[in-house]
Amino acid sequence: MITLGIDSSGRAAGAAVLRDEQLIYESYLDNGLTHSETLLPMVEAALAACGLSAAQLDLIGVGAGPGSFTGLRIGMALAKGLALPGGLPCAAVSSLEGIARGIFLPDGAAVLAAEDARRGEVYYAAFRRQGDALARLCPDSVGRPAAAAPLFSGEEKNIFVVGDGAQVCYNELKGPLPLEPVPAPWRLGRAAGIALGARAAFAQGNAVSAAQLRPACHLLSQAQRERQEKLKEAEHQ
Repeated sequence: MITLGIDSSGRAAGAAVLRDEQLIYESYLDNGLTHSETLLPMVEAALAACGLSAAQLDLIGVGAGPGSFTGLRIGMALAKGLALPGGLPCAAVSSLEGIARGIFLPDGAAVLAAEDARRGEVYYAAFRRQGDALARLCPDSVGRPAAAAPLFSGEEKNIFVVGDGAQVCYNELKGPLPLEPVPAPWRLGRAAGIALGARAAFAQGNAVSAAQLRPACHLLSQAQRERQEKLKEAEHQ
């Protein structure tokens, strides 16, 4: 089974190819260029390097947020364009899950994936490695890092923290929780994590058609949250 993973939901862009569980190609780019400039050439290079055409793919996974709304649209559009002609199945993978799957975790280890939502808040989700599987401990959420603390009550082993919100979480929670930020070069999302998440979704019967592909996380953007706060302030004036 050949799986293509695409990620443009965060700061870094990437493409990865799995043959069954084997990672045979991965690219990662975080050089400040826009995803509209880089993502398509990265996917074309991935397929060419593996000697594949889009028609030979069995599954396409794409980062579905939370993340940059523009980046999400770029990744979703590309995934749909590749999948539609051949009717390939697709999987919209939580970007937070993709980040967690993109790092090595010892069996039993917990991980907090967090993306900076600005103004002291993060998009976050928690997971635990259970053998070859990654068990989700909570749905994708948004709020102050302290909101994630009860998920790890009584945790004694190191809790790995990933994502561009890792430092925000560490600064706020390093006292009550045994947090271990993943080193910066490995902290951001990787397309390999998205591809692995797509394979897990497919195995669970959660793949969809290209026409049904859409962002999986319906969290408010910063602009929407600011607008809601202004409306609430106006109501109390």
